[in-house]
Amino acid sequence: MILSLQPPAGVAPVLVLAVGNPSRGDDALGPLAAQRIAQLALPGVEVLTDFQLQVEHALDLLGRRQVVFIDAAASGEAPFELRPLAPSPDLRHSSHSLSPAAVLDAYCRLTGAEPPPARLLAIRGHHFDLGAPLGEAASANLDAALAALLPGLGAAVPAVRPEPWPA
Repeated sequence: MILSLQPPAGVAPVLVLAVGNPSRGDDALGPLAAQRIAQLALPGVEVLTDFQLQVEHALDLLGRRQVVFIDAAASGEAPFELRPLAPSPDLRHSSHSLSPAAVLDAYCRLTGAEPPPARLLAIRGHHFDLGAPLGEAASANLDAALAALLPGLGAAVPAVRPEPWPA
């Protein structure tokens, strides 16, 4: 069965889809980025947050003109990497979590169409222990990542930072 590509009524053209666990130290980078972006109430931008990506997230891409996935990165460039994504199936043996590229691939398989242009904002984290707070280096990386991302979403970087994520 091929799904309709008709977007839900009033769907925002830009989707920010952030993932991470706020209870695992720097893994909170995705949810914190989402919180700060959502507080800006940018017109045409919808922000979603989840602990991990699922196949169902492919349906959230319907009707979008742009998608930005945000997640903490345990390795890679610091302070962040912002790169385009292409659909690619995961070679995992589980459907309980997907990579952003696999979500795009699921969209292609479900709809029979190309997904909207997508990017990954991978923010470098260092400490992912359960119950740990966000580290200082990760917090600075978050600031740098949002400073790079927000102008492309049609927003100026806010001068005042919001309250930190509750522990």
